[in-house]
Amino acid sequence: MRRSLQSYRKVSLDNEIAVASPHRIIQMMFEGALQRLAQSRYAIENGDMATKGVNIGKAIGIISGLNSSLNMEAGGEMAGNVSDLYDFMLQRISDANINNDLQAIDDVCSILKTIKEGWDAIPPEQHHIASHNEAV
Repeated sequence: MRRSLQSYRKVSLDNEIAVASPHRIIQMMFEGALQRLAQSRYAIENGDMATKGVNIGKAIGIISGLNSSLNMEAGGEMAGNVSDLYDFMLQRISDANINNDLQAIDDVCSILKTIKEGWDAIPPEQHHIASHNEAV
């Protein structure tokens, strides 16, 4: 049953990505990073270091993907500032991994939520010009 549910979720996610706008894909990346960090936090609290490692690795991959999608030329100083935030988050996640530091995970979640709230606030009529690699 669990395997079937996981397969369904993967197919559902793959279908959503296939039809998603660039704006929605970035939203999904933020959501995925926050979910993986919450799972990492839970794993640390429960002493499940294997699960912590898997989810921290996934969060690092997502945040690295967000960082690499920035258009530094078009985004100018703002893109540089966001990139610096992503670099800081990656460092804090590494701290969380090494030291089982819940505060480091909370710090990253707070920053990610703030960026995501700004991204989510972009009006739908602006989504076509506000893709992550064009606007930031």
